Amino acid sequence: MQNSQSHDVKTTQPKILVLGATGATGRLIVSQAVARGYDVTALVRSADKARDLEGAKLIIGDARDAAALREALRGRDAVVSALGTAASPFREVTLLSTATRALVSAMKAEQVSRLVCITGMGAGDSAGHGGFLFDKLIFPLLLRKVYADKDRQEAIVRNSGLDWILVRPSVLSNKPGRGTIRALTELSGFHGGTISRDAVARFALDQVRDDAWLHRSPLIAW
Repeated sequence: MQNSQSHDVKTTQPKILVLGATGATGRLIVSQAVARGYDVTALVRSADKARDLEGAKLIIGDARDAAALREALRGRDAVVSALGTAASPFREVTLLSTATRALVSAMKAEQVSRLVCITGMGAGDSAGHGGFLFDKLIFPLLLRKVYADKDRQEAIVRNSGLDWILVRPSVLSNKPGRGTIRALTELSGFHGGTISRDAVARFALDQVRDDAWLHRSPLIAW
């Protein structure tokens, strides 16, 4: 077990692109990044839904569109992806993998190397560590197809050649952030947990300038 902490002494504030900025976690990423003094661009599909993203430059476009991605990436130092999709037990889900594949190509074209990508507990080798309710009921009944796409998304990131960190939050809550975040890659004995969206945003932003979890996939929980 390791706790998140900063190991970087860089002083220049980064210029970041946030994907999924109008989602519940994405909004916190934007507001926290602005509060840190970061230069923030958000790629959003609807200007109306993004009116309250104060302090961020808005680029209107689809996260699967190569031209929109390249426009949003110009001059950026890093990307924080909080892309999500609604639970869909019946239809195939491809948004996350399609958008991430387009993102990786656009990042290479624009020479942006740092990618912090939020997926979730249950992706990859964290499957089976969500506790009884999550693993036996919620995951198979509601999230199976979403997580199949998260697995494809993670594989694209791992094979991207970028400076990537995959962040896997445990069950999300809207409670205020509190205390020290547990960041785990050794999951034996871990069977479920929760974390606030506020803490997820804080941890994801820390990874923009911290190499402690580079090329790793920490599961984060209280």
